[in-house]
Order: sequence, then structure tokens, then C-alpha cells
Amino acid sequence: MVASLRCVAAAAMASTLVVAPLAAQLASPRSVPATYAITNARLVPVSSPVIEKGTIVVRDGLIAAIGSTVAIPGDARVIDGTGLTVYPGLIDAYGSLGVSGTPATGASGGRGVGLGGPAATPARSASNTNYPAGLQPEVSVLDLLRADGEAFSGPTSVGITTALTGSGSGVFQGQSAVINLAGADVNAMVVKAPVSQNIGFSAIRGAAFPNSLMGVFAALRQQLLDAQHYRDVKAAYEKSPRGMSRPEFDPSLEALLPVIARTQPVIMNASTQREIERALDLAKEFGLRPIIAGGAEAHLMAARLKAENVPVLLTLNFPRRTAAPAADADPDPIRVLRERVDAPKAAGRLAGAGVKFAFQSGGISNWPDFSANVQRAVENGLSRDAALMALTLQSAEILGVSDRLGSLEPGKIANLALVRGDLLDRGRVTQLFIDGRLVAVRTPTQPAGAGGAGITGTWTVAVAIDGVDYATTWSLRQDGTRLLGSLQGALGSAEFQNGTIGADGELRFTAMVTLKQATDEATFIGTLDGDALRGRLSMVGRTPGTFSGTRPQRQGGPPSGGPASAGSPRTPPGAR
Repeated sequence: MVASLRCVAAAAMASTLVVAPLAAQLASPRSVPATYAITNARLVPVSSPVIEKGTIVVRDGLIAAIGSTVAIPGDARVIDGTGLTVYPGLIDAYGSLGVSGTPATGASGGRGVGLGGPAATPARSASNTNYPAGLQPEVSVLDLLRADGEAFSGPTSVGITTALTGSGSGVFQGQSAVINLAGADVNAMVVKAPVSQNIGFSAIRGAAFPNSLMGVFAALRQQLLDAQHYRDVKAAYEKSPRGMSRPEFDPSLEALLPVIARTQPVIMNASTQREIERALDLAKEFGLRPIIAGGAEAHLMAARLKAENVPVLLTLNFPRRTAAPAADADPDPIRVLRERVDAPKAAGRLAGAGVKFAFQSGGISNWPDFSANVQRAVENGLSRDAALMALTLQSAEILGVSDRLGSLEPGKIANLALVRGDLLDRGRVTQLFIDGRLVAVRTPTQPAGAGGAGITGTWTVAVAIDGVDYATTWSLRQDGTRLLGSLQGALGSAEFQNGTIGADGELRFTAMVTLKQATDEATFIGTLDGDALRGRLSMVGRTPGTFSGTRPQRQGGPPSGGPASAGSPRTPPGAR
């Protein structure tokens, strides 16, 4: 008997030894062992006063400490933040970042790594629901997401580390999620899910019903009424099931129960004053918790939005003329001109009326416009503090994640944007931390053939620094106002970051250059004049230099291999 007990105890101990390491392995993918200390930086916590010179410590994916007298841990990798300002990572408050057109498949339950792309109408099975595609609120964006670093390079280049993402199609568009824009797979990206139920008011193309605005509202009302009846029948059955037929489970109506119980908000895509009025009326009729997304004319409804405590996810995709008008073209209507003028003023008007709002990208494809339009909002009446709040903490509050994101505070997720200059005044994002990991800031790749050829081609450029001339070759490509490219030669090999070129030929970009085995960031500012380039460059701790170059042979398209030749050496990702 004693021997048997000893055998059982030994077996139990052996089981413990096997299970414990397995549990540790299951928990380990979320852990981030690296520790960082960013020192001598200007820190903008958002939730508290600015620290003009301080240290922020990141450990295990979280902010461990922040302040002007913080001790540097012995195991920390130190980043000298002299000349840099650290902000909380920005939040894109609504969009479809990471959404692919079809659900993922595979052994991991359909949430693996794959190719991302613009949101399309997702393929949705209707086999387990009584409602057609486009009216299935149970659909989760998690089944449509992809972890795609290239797709995220645009938003991360302007300091966005987090986004609320949804499917972006249908009437009942399904359940959204807050994700971080980095991670090996979707599971590692998710911060909170579900966050909201999303509703659109556009008719479903190709459908027999609802194929009109009247039909859309009829379908919404009927399904919400169905959900109320479903709730009441379920409650009655759970209270006294004997003698009562079991209610049939309906995943679509089940997904609407937290919506009609007001425990889950409803994001309503509405831009015009009339759309917003209809959205608010529907929310009031059914006792919903609405959030208005888009909101181009939300300032015209500011009094009601304030009175009903309805927040707005305001688009930064401002209307603008996309091409020069033809000589014989009719002038733009007054309505269109007014929309262009009013768009940058909307944020300031909402803030002045006391309406809570956050910024969303609104389908921006040229990501420098995101930062530029925030600056336009500031120039048109929005305070700088309110603008920063709308990009960070206020956005997190609206989305229900302010306990973990939106400000620099100990215990929160270490999503940080390191910026040279002022984020709201042409500041340049040089580094990002997402989930406590250092993430390279990259210029997004554009499709071959995109953009113009004003500066596109290969250039021979002489760079003078501290009285020494360095021969370099630049491969450049223009995409609208964006400048893509790389340099090779006596200053090493590097890709250009944050490149822009204006209509007047002014160009600006940064690049990591190597001098005497030391690599530093240089800012280049110059002008294009036909087949000649000239300008100046600046580096911290050095006398300003100059550059001048010529294009030996004009090329009509991008150089072979894009901004840099396929075989050319490149700066390693994350090298700073």
C-alpha cells in the first residue's frame, strides 16, 4: 500500500514537472524579455505635465517607470533620446487596417499570417444564421485580419501604433477590434475584442433587399426588434423552462444582445447632417450607445451630440481637388468648395462645443496627409493639446482601452513614438515601440509605375560635410508628394525616410549616413530645378553641410528594382 502511494506521488510530481514547463511555454509568446531605457528625452505623457528632460523605462512590454529622476536598470538597453520627444503611440480611431477580403484559413483557427490589403466585401457564410450577408452582426473582424508589416508601414511611419479596425462593409458590419500594428500573428496584435458593433447606412449592392436607404432602415429596425423579442423569450425560458419550448439559438440576434443592453457601443458611419440625425434617431429609438464615425458635418449637430453625450470619430481624409481642372471645365459647385473649406475647421468646432472626439484616418492612402491634416486642424482653431488628446488618450477613452493605452504611465502598454521635432508641426517619427518592441519606421512601398517622373531617376550627388566631399548615387522615385529612394557611395547605403516633394520642387527627407564608422541621421532639404538638385543637410553635433547633384540621363520610370536596385545593400531594419 505504501509503495503504491509512493508510485502515485512520483507520478504526480512527474506530471507537475511536465505540465509546468508546458504552461510556461504557452504563456511565453506574449512576454517581451527586452528592457529599454530612453534617456535625456522630452517626455509628453498626455495625462500629466510634460517632462522636459527625463527617462522612460520599458520592461516586458509595459512602461515600467517614467520621470526626470528615474534610475536606469542594469539590464536595460539605453537609447539616448537627446533631441527627441517621446509621445504615446497614436491611435487610428476607426478604419479597416489589416483587413483582407476573405477569412483566413489554416490550422491556427483562421488567424495566421498572410497578405493584407484594402478592405473588400468579405466572404461570409450564412449557413448558421437566418440573415443574409451584410446583415450578420456576429461576424468578427478577427477572422478577416492579417499580420502584414508592409501594409502597416504607412500608418506606423506617422506614429500610429494602434487602430480600431472593422470589416467596413454591409449594414450590420460586425464586431470590431483594437489592434496593435505589429506582431507575428493576429493573436499577438489584439488588444481588445470585440469593441463595438459597426453599422453602415448604404444599400447592399447586388442584393434584392435592402437595396435602398429606406430598405436599410427597415432592415435595421426589424433586426433590432427581433433581438428584443429574442432577449425576452430567452429570459422567460431561463426563468422557468419547464413546459416551454426551448428558444432556437440565433447567432445574429445573440450578437445584438449586448448592443440593445447598452454594454457594447454601436459605431454608426454617418457624415452628412441628415445621416447623423437619422443615426441618432435610430439610437434613441432602441436605447443604443452610439458613436458617430466619419462626421464631416458633425459640427452642425454639435449641440445635440453634446446633449446626448455622443462621441465622434472624425475623419482626417479631407476632401480636396485631385487633379488640375481642364480649361473648359465647369467650376466646382459651392457645396464642394464649402466642404473643402469646412473640413479642417470641424475639429475645432466640435472641441469648442464640448463634444468628445477622436481622429480616424478615414481611408487615407497617402499617409503624410494624416499628419498634415492634423496640423491643418490646429491651424483652423483646434488647440494643440486637444489635437494630441484626440490622437491618444481621448481616442483610448472612447474605445474603452484607456486603462492600457493612450498615455505614458507606468503599467500601460509600451506603445511609444519617438519624434524629432514637434509631432504637430512637421515632426519626424524616427523610432517606434509597439508592445515594448522596437519597430523600424519604414517608408511604405508603392506599386511599380505609381507616381510621376519629375524627380524619378538616378542622380550623381556630391555631399559636403565638415569641408569633405563625399561622392554618392541617389535612386529617386516620386509618388505624388511623396519622395522614395536610397543613397549609396561614400556615405554608406541607406533608404530615405519621411520623404516629401512639393509642387514648387522643394524636397525633404532623412537618411542614416556613415562617417568614420559612425552612423547618424541626416536631414536633407533642397530644391529640384530641371535636372539639377541642390540643398543643405543638418546633423546633430555637426556643422550644416550642402549637397548638389545632376541626373546624367532622365528616366521615364523608376529605376530597376524600385527606389533601390535589387542587389544594392540596404540599411538593416531598425538600425538607428
